[in-house]
Amino acid sequence: MRRRLNLLVGACLAISGCVLLPREPGIGQPVSWSKLSHWEQDRHAESWPALLSGCRQLRRQPDWSPICQAADTLSAPTDDQARRFYENWFRPHTVYGNNGRRKGLITGYYEPSLQGSLTPSDRYRYPLYRRPGDLLTIDLTDLYPELAGKRLRGKLQGQKIVPYYSREELDKDPGLLTGHELLWLDDPIASFFLHIQGSGRVKLADGTWVSVGYADQNGHPYRSIGRELIELGELTRQEVTMFTIRDWLRTNPQHAHDLLHRNPSYVFFVLRDSTEYGPLGSLNVPLTPERSLAVDAGVIPLGAPLWIETTLPDARRPGYHRLVLAQDTGGAIRGPVRVDLFWGRGKRAERMAGTMKQDGRIYVLLPKRAHTGQSLNAGKQPARYQQAN
Repeated sequence: MRRRLNLLVGACLAISGCVLLPREPGIGQPVSWSKLSHWEQDRHAESWPALLSGCRQLRRQPDWSPICQAADTLSAPTDDQARRFYENWFRPHTVYGNNGRRKGLITGYYEPSLQGSLTPSDRYRYPLYRRPGDLLTIDLTDLYPELAGKRLRGKLQGQKIVPYYSREELDKDPGLLTGHELLWLDDPIASFFLHIQGSGRVKLADGTWVSVGYADQNGHPYRSIGRELIELGELTRQEVTMFTIRDWLRTNPQHAHDLLHRNPSYVFFVLRDSTEYGPLGSLNVPLTPERSLAVDAGVIPLGAPLWIETTLPDARRPGYHRLVLAQDTGGAIRGPVRVDLFWGRGKRAERMAGTMKQDGRIYVLLPKRAHTGQSLNAGKQPARYQQAN
């Protein structure tokens, strides 16, 4: 048996490119900078504000401390200076999916603007809720490390902890959250999509703006209603975007609630102090448009720079190669080659985030001093928002 195995190994090694076993998903070995397509053409200095904001959370980590100290000395680097900085302090690593696949899915999200009020009325009658007091967070990772990164939420029922209420249960019995209203919106569909994006700005009746951000989630898994519409035969995979989903909900009001309830996940919100900066990601720093993105923190360390190679839905700009930073997570962002790019706010951000579902490759830039054996379940950060498509 051993002789046959040795012969098989020898025959395989004699064939160029032969692989005996599928490559393990996750972060691979370092590669040269020349492997990063169009690396030298990016405007690297545009990533600098995101890097500096990330350092506010990372500088106490041994691998990041010297990097952040060095970054502090460059207040406004040129593109060349920023590029050389990354090349000096980091090494690029290929990120692999299942069965050694290089390509994965790259989507987008944004900060929506809505209409609302701090008091209910006939127009403003769809509440956003703050985190309820009976929502429990369960952390058993010290005993069961395999639960790291899982959203374990529940409520006390007698002497047992049971799952918290689902979206359908909360919608059908508003009394379950009475007293936890944060503000009221004028559009239930816009409210649902705010749950998906996880943060937004609300224009009040007096013309002032307030920001709402993710506070917590009910612990139920996120299910894509876009995928549900595909399975129902209402839309094709190619047709599904945020806009086609929204149109379907508005033109089929008699079925809208049933469809929304197929996603049992429910998000609770908190008022933020200012609308000046972008929403806060899981790293607890403001997100930077087109330079921050969400990752699976069980694979990609939060704060790490990444190089993405993808395309845009706009056919006039087919190639999109950019240095970004992992500063957020998401309920639908699962797996190694799966990221979600933050587009900011406004009409263009809405258009790009609502239509982006591109194939792409990613490289993660790890500090040169860091351990490179990042496992698939290494992260413990919670999800902050969810993806629609």
